[in-house]
Amino acid sequence: MTQSSNRIFDEIARLATDAAGAAQGVRREIETVVKAQIERLIKDMDIATREEVEVLREMVTAAREENERLEARIKALEEKRG
Repeated sequence: MTQSSNRIFDEIARLATDAAGAAQGVRREIETVVKAQIERLIKDMDIATREEVEVLREMVTAAREENERLEARIKALEEKRG
C-alpha cells in the first residue's frame, strides 16, 4: 500500500509541476501579447518617446538661458541709455 500511495503522490507532484510549468508558459505568452498590443497602441497614439522629450527639455533649457541672458543685456542697455 505504501508503494502505491508513494506512486500516487509522485504522480500528483509531477502533475502539479507540469501544471505550474504550463501556467508559467501561458503567463509569458499573455505578457508578450499584452506588451505588443500596448506598444502598438502607444505607437498609434503618436506619443513622444523618452529621447524626444529629453531633447525638447534640453532645447527649452537652452532657450530659457538665452532669454535670461538677453533680458540682462536689454536691462543693461536701458540703464546705460536712461
